[in-house]
Amino acid sequence: MRRKGYFVLAGLASVCVAALLGGCAQVVLLDPKGPIGIAERNLILEALGLMMIVVIPVIVMALWFPRKYSASNTKADYAPKWSGSRRLEILIWLVPLAITTVLGYLAWSRSHQLDPYRPIQGAAPVRVQVVAMNWKWLFIYPDQNIAVVNRLVFPSGVPLSFKITSDTVVNSFFIPQLGSQMYAMAGMVGRLHLLADKPGLYYGQSQQFSGNGYAYMRFHARAVSAEQFREWLQKVKRSPNKLDSAMFAQLEKPSVQNPVAYFSSVRQNLFDTIVESFATMSPAAKTVSPLETAKRTPGVH
Repeated sequence: MRRKGYFVLAGLASVCVAALLGGCAQVVLLDPKGPIGIAERNLILEALGLMMIVVIPVIVMALWFPRKYSASNTKADYAPKWSGSRRLEILIWLVPLAITTVLGYLAWSRSHQLDPYRPIQGAAPVRVQVVAMNWKWLFIYPDQNIAVVNRLVFPSGVPLSFKITSDTVVNSFFIPQLGSQMYAMAGMVGRLHLLADKPGLYYGQSQQFSGNGYAYMRFHARAVSAEQFREWLQKVKRSPNKLDSAMFAQLEKPSVQNPVAYFSSVRQNLFDTIVESFATMSPAAKTVSPLETAKRTPGVH
């Protein structure tokens, strides 16, 4: 009966392992599509491998010890006066110390290599200004003087240079398959550099709870060819909507599942105005549009 119990336990463990391995294909972090995402995936796997040096033996011993040293096992050694082992103590301390040292070195070195403020070498980057709002994302392309709500389009193989802020509470900008999330905070500007190495549709999201509409604060990030990107820019340029002060005031109102919106032109220095509006007043006092606040604040244009 006891042997049957062990077979059942082994079978359940096998099912759990198979389920976990099957789910890995769905984990986007393990299916990166750019150099930053690949480097971060490799770091996760390296750290996991190092930790398994301790975890796997512990799991094996947890299953083996109760069987070997149970009262019913008369073949096990009986040593009532055993008090310790110097070799065992050295092993217990040195292995975790070595693993911690290597993990510390990996974390330190990769933190510098994967610094989100560090530009990616290559062609001139596509600059995008990101504004987190309730509950949507505003993407401003300053070089093209256009803006888009809840959709990010960019050429593949070309670096992306993001400037990120918030027009509301703290959010976190994240495209998992491209790597590195960056917090969006009112009155502050975060920087992030990413690259998609081939065309594809990737999913962006907020990783910071920000209220009732947080679950719907998602967007499509589409990497396209250079020609498709030019065609898309022309499509946005043909939009009748312009992101002026009045339109931005409407956009500021909280909305859930806001449809994709294109703006063929953007009010000058809109991104900087949003940032400066929080720098010149307390968060509790923000009861009007940043554009209106900027008009009332000397030195802000």
